[in-house]
Amino acid sequence: MARGSTIVGLDVGSTKVAVLVGEVSEDGQVQVIGFGLVPSAGIRKGTVIDIESTARSIEEAIEKAEQMSGRPIEGGFLGISGPTVSSLNNRAVVAVANPDKEITAEDVERVLQAARVVPLPPDRQIIHVIPRQFIVDGNENILDPVGMVGTRLEVETHIVTGNQAAIQNLLKCCERAGFRVQELVLNAYASGEAVLFPAEKELGVVVVDIGGGTTDIALFDQGSLWYTSVLPIGGSYITSDLAVGLRTPLNNAEEIKKEHGCTLPALTSESEIIEVSSVGGKDVYRVPKKMIAEIIQPRVQEILSLVKNQLEKTGYPGLLPGGIVLTGGTALTQGIVELATEEFQKPVRLGFPESVSGLTDVVQSPIFATGVGLLMYAAKRRGQMAKESENFSWRSMMTRIKNWFKDLF
Repeated sequence: MARGSTIVGLDVGSTKVAVLVGEVSEDGQVQVIGFGLVPSAGIRKGTVIDIESTARSIEEAIEKAEQMSGRPIEGGFLGISGPTVSSLNNRAVVAVANPDKEITAEDVERVLQAARVVPLPPDRQIIHVIPRQFIVDGNENILDPVGMVGTRLEVETHIVTGNQAAIQNLLKCCERAGFRVQELVLNAYASGEAVLFPAEKELGVVVVDIGGGTTDIALFDQGSLWYTSVLPIGGSYITSDLAVGLRTPLNNAEEIKKEHGCTLPALTSESEIIEVSSVGGKDVYRVPKKMIAEIIQPRVQEILSLVKNQLEKTGYPGLLPGGIVLTGGTALTQGIVELATEEFQKPVRLGFPESVSGLTDVVQSPIFATGVGLLMYAAKRRGQMAKESENFSWRSMMTRIKNWFKDLF
């Protein structure tokens, strides 16, 4: 396969930095051929607090991904999150420019550019302008209007924005690590690409990506992104509670959470005992696994309650038949699906990256949902650009033929 088909996704999280390398086949399928995963440094709640430390983490993850894939990594698609990310919806309308009233890609581009004209504070910039639906002469729910006939083209968009300083700091980290960012992608949007089925997106579904420092929320409806939000709370809060409650260092608390964590005390018993090292490591004492679940449960309930409150504020009119899909590292905690089902009163499932091949035994985990989603988004964008280039070449040829006939006759 040609090296030109190589795509790269970079997920810079609060607890980990993941670089995934993939190849895109001619039919658009993604094969994961390498990855690099290292602990994150210099990131807190999805925001850079130490440029040098973050750059070193990115550099280390890139080196591991290059060794595994055998491909040099110069750049790719970068996931972005953090409490400074926000969203809004906007609508725009343009007149169809073509004399024969056939809608072209240029008309679509013009209406999307018009939708970008929204009043924003000077410290914010647009990350995404995602069409929710196109409307042609009053006919709604159109996904691709190119080639249709009409006089008036409207679009409803979901616009994601971020704080300029936070974005520039993250880009500077990538630049110092030698990684050229081709495009920014909202983490929750990427996770949705990886873990959702098309039918779920069409019916109405919410992705809840619970990472280390943030919880990303994305609501999809009628196949498009309808709402996004980022909460400044995640799995690190559970780790902190465990460290305090068990009087153990944070790194030990993290290991205990991953190996023995449970969100429902009813799923454990007093007879299940684990050993815990005290602060300083001088003493080791034994605690029942049920005690760990009793510490974890309130914090997970708090996270889920905050997500529920955010969804209630959206004004979304649907019933979300697709339910809730949990992903991210914290979603692997035992009992979280049962707890979320009780909290949301809707169907809940774990989201695993689908529709990719290659290193599936490793990357088909909620931990890699954003990374795999970045690859799938990159493959889709590459296909769109190839189609646009092909259409442009075809239109240019037809224009030349028309001009030739005019000159001839």
